[in-house]
Amino acid sequence: MTKLCLLRHGESLWNMENRFTGWVDVPLSINGKEEALNAGELLKKESIKFDVAYTSTLVRAIKTLEIVLNVLDVDIPIIRDQHLNERHYGDLQGLNKTETAKKYGEEKVLLWRRSYNVKPPNGESLEDTQKRTIPFFENCIMGDLKLGKSVLVSAHGNSLRSIVMYLENISKDVIPTLEIPTGIPIIYEFNNSMKIINKKTLKKE
Repeated sequence: MTKLCLLRHGESLWNMENRFTGWVDVPLSINGKEEALNAGELLKKESIKFDVAYTSTLVRAIKTLEIVLNVLDVDIPIIRDQHLNERHYGDLQGLNKTETAKKYGEEKVLLWRRSYNVKPPNGESLEDTQKRTIPFFENCIMGDLKLGKSVLVSAHGNSLRSIVMYLENISKDVIPTLEIPTGIPIIYEFNNSMKIINKKTLKKE
């Protein structure tokens, strides 16, 4: 059976500082590097033979993938593509989330962060993000899965939320409650008809 692993990058410096990141190229924190190492160790225990890896073009996702592959001690093709980048937070990028909530109201900021089709000022909604992630997923990542390849994807909270929404047929009403934690591998197993037959979230014991 072919497998897909979705992995949100380890904690970044701006995650640590509770700031909106979006497309700003912020590196991993020390804790984020540890999360990536832990993700690699968890995947090593699963003994999955990955054939190809995908990542966004942002350094926090690239570095996470690099650390994981080093732990797994594998050398596989890596595809970097902007379609997997985090959603663009527009005018919110760089702002502290708590201070922004005080300025605009918690309800408004929650809509910007979690809803499906509400955009932050000059930024992308999750719907906008999905319009670029899903065609790429169907054309490239799913293409590899259909060939029987096991695929590792290192990306971001919202780009992965959009993919999980698609894979699990999650409704627009439910998607605001979905959280993708940093550094936690999520593994989907597919049958020959590309139907999901198992989902497993790996966590440190």
